[in-house]
Amino acid sequence: MDGTAKKQYDIVIAGGGMIGASLALALAPLQLRVAVVEAVARGEAQQPSFDDRSTALSRSTQRMFEAMGLWDDVIAASTPIRRIHVSDRGRFGFSHLDAAEQGVEALGYVVINRVLGEVLQTALGGLELVDVICPARVVDIDTTPDFASATIEHEDGRKQHLDCQLLVAADGANSAVRPMMGICASKGEYGQHAVIGNLLPEKSLDYCAYERFTDQGPLALLPVADNRAGFVWTVASGDADRVLGLNDDAFLAELQSAFGNRLGTFSRVGKRAAYPLSLSKAMRLTATRSVLVGNSAHGLHPVAAQGFNLGMRDVAALCDCIADARNEDAAAGTGSPELLRRYAEWRRSDQGKLVRLTDGIVRLFGSSRPPLRVARNIGMLGFDLIPGVRSLFARQMMGLAGRLPRLSRGVPLR
Repeated sequence: MDGTAKKQYDIVIAGGGMIGASLALALAPLQLRVAVVEAVARGEAQQPSFDDRSTALSRSTQRMFEAMGLWDDVIAASTPIRRIHVSDRGRFGFSHLDAAEQGVEALGYVVINRVLGEVLQTALGGLELVDVICPARVVDIDTTPDFASATIEHEDGRKQHLDCQLLVAADGANSAVRPMMGICASKGEYGQHAVIGNLLPEKSLDYCAYERFTDQGPLALLPVADNRAGFVWTVASGDADRVLGLNDDAFLAELQSAFGNRLGTFSRVGKRAAYPLSLSKAMRLTATRSVLVGNSAHGLHPVAAQGFNLGMRDVAALCDCIADARNEDAAAGTGSPELLRRYAEWRRSDQGKLVRLTDGIVRLFGSSRPPLRVARNIGMLGFDLIPGVRSLFARQMMGLAGRLPRLSRGVPLR
């Protein structure tokens, strides 16, 4: 491949993490020629999609993996969430959700990113029409009404041009490709870091996920394999280095103090890491022959564990739009203005609701004002007591609210 080499694809996906890989796999039944360009090789410390953090998969994401033929491999390494318990540290309010009450076997499933990544990468390797180009990065793009072209740079400095009908940015909240498309994004820092890892509680979580709001921010404990608990502990950004620098005993003591003794004594904490928390939102979702999915379109606070699942619904909706467009007018090709308009209109409501919900929860429970503290705890009790409220909220958290694409309903594209 020389420096001027060109290759022709139907779709080029910038970003080969969990969302980009899932999109390439979801498109497989349409027999499109797809390139996935990823800058960071798997196994590198900078590759967040395949590290040791946990991801909660919603009901709609489960259905997607079922329709894609991947669920048996995913569930083999997943832990079900059958109950969710939400509380405010030191206050009287609490709320809960129960899978049995919602008529499902689980509200969601927890999987380790590196395990899910292995499933996705193995499946990608079996697709003849998908080229995974890694490590390489998109350094320039050119779009016209008829096609898009991405210039990629390989690790050794070689450059290559990939022509396509549709360019997809799936390269995260700090997307490098998004501004190349001429799309701006707003970003607000929460002044918080998420400290992640896993530990061994004295008492089993018994398939219950806990969300506990503390003075510094939310603390989530999720059931994972081998009776361990994955944690996402929100701390003030100025305190993150100190918390990470604690020895195991001191770290566990502070985490125990924040969570309480509901699960007994914590022990055997694993490797820990931290990352800053922010809210990002693209000003629009599409440009000429190009589109945003996942965190490149919306980066959420992890408080409700919705970021990955929202991105997967982006994937499902885009696949629906592409499939329908090809059925209606194959000559128009992938990436027509009408296809992009349909996608943007479809995703606007769902994305907007989740951005407002997660940001609102963080700000409400982060307030130290006494009237808001009382109001939120009364609200939590009302959430449990008012008929129908829990079911509506549960459907939203399971990704089952509103108009659902075929894959989100468990229906294959073909």
